[in-house]
Amino acid sequence: MSILDRFKLTDRVALVTGSGKGIGRGIALALAEAGADVVCAARTEAEIEATAAAIRERGRRALAVPTDVLETDQLEALVEATLAGFGRIDVLVNNAGGTGPRPALSTSERYFEMALRFNVTQAFLLSRLVIPKMVETAGGGAIVNISSRSSDMVQTSFVAYAAGKAALNMMTRNLAVEVAPKVRVNAISVGGVATEGLAVVLTNDALREQFDAGTPMGRPGTVEDIAAAALYLASPASSWVTGKIFQVDGGANAPAMSVPVPEL
Repeated sequence: MSILDRFKLTDRVALVTGSGKGIGRGIALALAEAGADVVCAARTEAEIEATAAAIRERGRRALAVPTDVLETDQLEALVEATLAGFGRIDVLVNNAGGTGPRPALSTSERYFEMALRFNVTQAFLLSRLVIPKMVETAGGGAIVNISSRSSDMVQTSFVAYAAGKAALNMMTRNLAVEVAPKVRVNAISVGGVATEGLAVVLTNDALREQFDAGTPMGRPGTVEDIAAAALYLASPASSWVTGKIFQVDGGANAPAMSVPVPEL
């Protein structure tokens, strides 16, 4: 087997949440190009149908399953649909998540708890559902959680999001130990990537200049930068890697910029 063969996912089945756009879509397409059949999950049916169509254009099978990951019964239905459609699960990418900036003292109890649910709880619940099926249908598998550098860098207005992603990192590490060696669990701690979520920065010349200057690599990340890391962690290339948090962030050691908050 050549070294490039270890990055192949030929005839494996991958389930990617939040795959209608942005990083999730990019990961879904990358896994398909590596040979996987892909189940695309997100709330907006038109977006995941478009991702599924792009996967089919690449010669792989695809299934679009509208899913609100905040609803446990829909997570259960997603796993059932995957098994009914493709008969196995080899890879799970927990990409769905994200919470907008909000000053700490303006963050309500409901908002904070929603952030935890969206950024860590649903990923844990879906992993718990999928892991036994991975072992049962494929003998094992790989889980890739999409985290954020907000999880370990202090940043104003991100108390809820940061807490959720920090919890996701620790969930990744703890879960990995319990399910090894049959299932590997890793996470990608993502920096500022040129997606819809960063548009307010990228479309403002002054903010873009500040962002680039605060990033050692001098540019925002691309969806493909993250997808390449996800492919490594999903594939046999990383067969001796589990319980790790990979920082893919342009070399950032501090936030490239901060969100202003009201003074007390």
